[in-house]
Amino acid sequence: MEEELQQAQEVYNLIVNYLVTYSFQILAAIIIMLLGNLVAKKVSAFLEGFMVNKGLDITLSRFAASFVKIVIIAFAAITALDMLDISVTPFVAAVGALSLGAGLALQGLLSNYGAGVSIIVARPFVVGDTIKVQGVTGVVKEVKLAYTILSNEDEVEITIPNRHIVGEIIHNSQENSIIESTVGIAYASDIERAIAVILRAVTSTEGVSTAKLPQIGIDNFGDSSIDIGMRYWVPTDKLFATKYRVNQAVFKALEENGIEIPFPQRDVHLVPTDS
Repeated sequence: MEEELQQAQEVYNLIVNYLVTYSFQILAAIIIMLLGNLVAKKVSAFLEGFMVNKGLDITLSRFAASFVKIVIIAFAAITALDMLDISVTPFVAAVGALSLGAGLALQGLLSNYGAGVSIIVARPFVVGDTIKVQGVTGVVKEVKLAYTILSNEDEVEITIPNRHIVGEIIHNSQENSIIESTVGIAYASDIERAIAVILRAVTSTEGVSTAKLPQIGIDNFGDSSIDIGMRYWVPTDKLFATKYRVNQAVFKALEENGIEIPFPQRDVHLVPTDS
């Protein structure tokens, strides 16, 4: 018991002597870390705002700002350790050894980070673009180093690891998506007039993109109708809402202009036979 008390007293004396000897250095180290953190936040926010104002990609701006923030904080930590006469060389060696072990154990995670850097630098898409990859479609909400977040009209967030994006075929339609649908009209109808009526209905519907003109034309010759194809662009975050408005507008326009939408029908001929 006396030995334990003696050891505790020795530890206490050691701590007190260290605090007395290095009190000013400890205070200076704390101040350096606080100032470093403050400067890192200010510089990071300024750099991100500056790059965005200059028209640079928001994803690249955030990545650069975060990287600068980490560098400033790391420099402040090294300076603070130096004030306390603590050598950073053992820490660097330990970090290197841990990095090697972690790299072997976390190859998948590291590959996500590597793919994230590739996406940020190459910029095959940016925040706000509509992409289709790995059978998933959505608007790019955020690009992080490890994963990319997409969202759809239902406000569902879709998280895709970046290694499943790099090297794959990516469909990028910027902020819009294309809608393809058909409507059947009777063979006796004036085709050119029907196409003009449908075109006016589509272009006048709220939500249809004006950046690209809709494409309206004969898509197929059915058994009971001529199928008119419609291709038009709408914002991805209002995809189905706009599609339903267009369908209603087309139906109403055809009805008002006396253009028949036929239903399937067949002519059945009875052939008499001798009894």
